Amino acid sequence: MAGMPDDHEDIDRTLDAVGPRLKRLRQRSDVTLIDLAKQTGISASTLSRLEAGLRRPTLEQLLPLARAHGVTLDELVDAPPTGDPRLHLRPIPCGDGSVILPLTRRPGGIQAYKFVLPAGGDDEEPELRTHEGFDWVYVLNGTLRLVLGEHDLLLKAGEVAEFDTRTPHWFGATAAGPVEYLSLIGRQGERAHIRAVTK
Repeated sequence: MAGMPDDHEDIDRTLDAVGPRLKRLRQRSDVTLIDLAKQTGISASTLSRLEAGLRRPTLEQLLPLARAHGVTLDELVDAPPTGDPRLHLRPIPCGDGSVILPLTRRPGGIQAYKFVLPAGGDDEEPELRTHEGFDWVYVLNGTLRLVLGEHDLLLKAGEVAEFDTRTPHWFGATAAGPVEYLSLIGRQGERAHIRAVTK
């Protein structure tokens, strides 16, 4: 029992450090308190008090905040490392049979994802979309159909595409079978570059 006060001090220090960390994460992601309030269901005034350290966060508040910032609870409270280097991927199933696996947990900057798409139809009508950012795509298996502006491309395993996502675009599989690909998505101006070493 002699160690109990130290345990309480450690908990106090950990909780006191959460506020500034929340503020850094939000500012790094360039998100306003109002936008974060909409994402988490926590009022902007409560978020402001949490960031200023005027209020201690509860688990009910930490869970949606971690989700909104794209970090784990351990990262949010700066828990000591466990020495386990594995990424614990949580697949996100989509209604059309495709699956998205987030490969990064770092908020802001370039985000990495693995996409698995079920076999499609060669006559499938694409719904082109645009958004801010830059995308780099690498096909792992299968054939990826990429419609990019006026271009309708078929990318095979090992092929790469890089483009500004303000250009209307769409991804899909062909009737030949499912496709798996990696995608690095950055905000506008953040491009993925391939560096090759020549002998």
